[in-house]
Amino acid sequence: MGDRFGVLTTNQCHPVISMTEVFARRPRVGLFVTCLVDLMRPSVGFAAVRLLEAAGCEVVVPEGQTCCGQPAYNGGDAENGRKIAMQTMRAFDGFDYVVAPSGSCAAMLKVHYPRLLADDPQTASAARAFAERVHELCAFLIDVCGLEQVPGSFAGRVTYHDGCSGLRELKVREQPRRLLATVPGLELCEMSDTDVCCGFGGLFAMKFPAISNAMVTKKCANAASAKPDLLLSGEMGCLLNVAGKLSRQGAEIECRHIAEVLAGEMTAPAIASSSDGERR
Repeated sequence: MGDRFGVLTTNQCHPVISMTEVFARRPRVGLFVTCLVDLMRPSVGFAAVRLLEAAGCEVVVPEGQTCCGQPAYNGGDAENGRKIAMQTMRAFDGFDYVVAPSGSCAAMLKVHYPRLLADDPQTASAARAFAERVHELCAFLIDVCGLEQVPGSFAGRVTYHDGCSGLRELKVREQPRRLLATVPGLELCEMSDTDVCCGFGGLFAMKFPAISNAMVTKKCANAASAKPDLLLSGEMGCLLNVAGKLSRQGAEIECRHIAEVLAGEMTAPAIASSSDGERR
């Protein structure tokens, strides 16, 4: 990305305004799509838009957005991580809120950008102001919008996996469950150790494949014990990991992003399934 993005100052960053002021009109939300949704599961992006619109928001997908920079940051490449952070902040300037259907990416924007950009007073202040506007999707729908009913319905049993970043860095736990409780016909059956890592962890799965495999094997066993029709999560990385393992085991449990069920966007095949619905 080079240096063409310059320095984002506090004056250039969209100011933090009160929720009362925002909700006197239609809140303008910039949807941070995430790499995995964009490349692997676009249906999640469409579902997120539908949910945000159901909550009364105007939704825009900024074309200038890229990866959140987490792989570079976690891999020790702070220089490129900072450049990506600056690019992202510029792409989402002018929105009331920035919402991501991923606790991991939302945590990168909200928790780690201020740390990554802390050395320069101007960028540090801008990063803190930006972080105030960032929310994970389910948390935003409950905590900010107060959404009481979702468009979707599902006649069956589901279990839910809590992604590590959303749970531990953003405290997202009750919000997805409150939303699922509004889905007609849906029965939530909690698995054991729902808050234990599935073994994905981004680079962790590549650096420590044997440990990762042991962790996802345990996660799949816990899921199977709950006897669900669907396993849901708000994290595409976790879902790809768990769905891949379940598929290799020949399990009948399907995996979907929670936004798909909440929005009623169920036309895409389940994760790790082919276009005709057969498990890969």
